[in-house]
Amino acid sequence: MMNSLPNWCSMSSKKVIALRLSGPMQAWGYNSEYTYRNSGLFPTKSAVLGICCAAMGFSRGSEQEKQFLGNLSGCLMTAIALPRKRFSGEKSWMINVRRIEDFHTVEHTKTASGTISKNAVMTYRQYLCDADFVVLLSEIESSIADQLEDKLLDPEWGMWLGRKSCIPSAPIFAGKYEMIEAANDKLLGGKELKSFTYQKEVLSFSDGTDSLMDAPLDFAIDRRVKSQRRVVIHEAEI
Repeated sequence: MMNSLPNWCSMSSKKVIALRLSGPMQAWGYNSEYTYRNSGLFPTKSAVLGICCAAMGFSRGSEQEKQFLGNLSGCLMTAIALPRKRFSGEKSWMINVRRIEDFHTVEHTKTASGTISKNAVMTYRQYLCDADFVVLLSEIESSIADQLEDKLLDPEWGMWLGRKSCIPSAPIFAGKYEMIEAANDKLLGGKELKSFTYQKEVLSFSDGTDSLMDAPLDFAIDRRVKSQRRVVIHEAEI
């Protein structure tokens, strides 16, 4: 656990941190509260930065965490969906990503009046099956990127793909790069980015097609705070 943070703002150079989010089950909640807990088709920024906070060993709602999230508020996220194939002899076929729904029962929940309910509550939770993503976090100060590289390779706490039951099937850290183009060349098997379906965060409202309330400012359990970000989805060109 780190006791102090360096003066990250003193560095001017920027880096790209790449993450590989691959696993048999993933859950990226974009309106994941109360009874119905849905999963988006792309990783959320709150989940990705939550993975980074876990790797760094920051406690929920701590000043360290808030400072860390504040210093990453300007980073831009691109999530690239990687197609997967299954092989049997000379035959091969694409594996479709499926969204499934499971249900859980939860005891000792609070009612609207603030009292504890004696009855178990049923919740419905969605998961993605057989999904595989490369996530690029760009415009990160060099000193932050260096620390993230160290901690993602040797995390303080466990890292999950949205929920604790969603275990990564590959190492999450996928490299530190000077430019997004260098990351794409290394991680996309020599193919151009336009060959993949991806969700890109944009700065201008007019450049986006959707607004997501998933940019985290505070992960404290009793006062989670998020802000909006603007994104656009590019479909793969075949």
